[in-house]
Amino acid sequence: MPKKKKHNIWKKWAGLLHLWLGLLTGIIVFIVAVTGCIFVFHNEIQDLTLDWRKITPQEEAFVAPSVLQDKVTNLFPGAEAGMVVYQNRERPAHVFAVIEDRPHHIYFNPYTATLTHIQDLEKDFFLIIEDLHMHLLLPEAIGKQVVGASTLIFILMLITGIVLWWPRKKKSFKENLKIKWKARWRRVNYDWHRTTGFYVSFLALFLALTGLSFSYEWMNESFYEIGNLGKEYPEDEIQLQITGVAGEFMHQPVDMAMAQTFQLMPASGMYFVWHQGPDAPIVTGAYPHALEFDHQSNFYFHPITGELLREHYYEDKSNGMKLQEMSYGLHTGQYFGLAGKIIGFLGSLFVAGLPVSGFLLWWGRRNK
Repeated sequence: MPKKKKHNIWKKWAGLLHLWLGLLTGIIVFIVAVTGCIFVFHNEIQDLTLDWRKITPQEEAFVAPSVLQDKVTNLFPGAEAGMVVYQNRERPAHVFAVIEDRPHHIYFNPYTATLTHIQDLEKDFFLIIEDLHMHLLLPEAIGKQVVGASTLIFILMLITGIVLWWPRKKKSFKENLKIKWKARWRRVNYDWHRTTGFYVSFLALFLALTGLSFSYEWMNESFYEIGNLGKEYPEDEIQLQITGVAGEFMHQPVDMAMAQTFQLMPASGMYFVWHQGPDAPIVTGAYPHALEFDHQSNFYFHPITGELLREHYYEDKSNGMKLQEMSYGLHTGQYFGLAGKIIGFLGSLFVAGLPVSGFLLWWGRRNK
């Protein structure tokens, strides 16, 4: 088969796939990209607009987590008080609580246990944006599958888009990298869609692949396999057998666990303590910086005695586990600091423009 004819066949099939897959998932890609764009700077925006997110730092020790949990159950009879999170010394602590079947974060001054804010997670603007981004406001089990499938299709569209963009002659490369701004709007839109799609394709692929780990467990597991180059690390598996211990203890086990974690990681910027039940260990975590969910160290305690059972420092974790735990930071750009967030914001913004320009391109050809 002549090279030119073979090239044209590839272009034809790539064009058909690109068009119909784009029409099928374009609105979903647009919604996911726009909401991702909005969510990137949610912490910075909230710090500027919500005064309860900051408190006056003190030299006092933080109050024990059981005190905050008891406060929640006293304030809201029948509430289920769960995970307690401490930020740095200028931010409030909060307790995750289920109140009348609705999830809440109840914020307290970590030095005095004074109530500072009640946050209904189902009414919070940025959490609604996050839910729209991850689940399209559908039930989680359904929404993450719809978003995941659309993301897989989007990856295929990136590939077919590169095939369509790729010139047959080398001398046409420069031409395909330019937009003729002085041409008619249909030509400008065509050039913008083609050129922007090429420039943003690698960043879009990175965002799509990291985002898939939130929809599919197999993608999350693949991060572990890739990071470890297929090698197994049994020390990453935390399997603790909890046995009862007779006797009474003066302190709450969660308080003992949290106190020991403060001592083990005194310079950390964020901590949590979580106990899922009497047969499960108390789990604590420590992160270097507030509101950043990577580089975490974890500790496991006996739920009755508060005895430290297992240490799992960040530096002792396998590269695969580190890659799994940094997936949020990679996807949002947070892992790379302000520059990463700006790139993530712009990347999401340009991705949102692709289905719009693509639809206009299709519509314009049908209505010449």
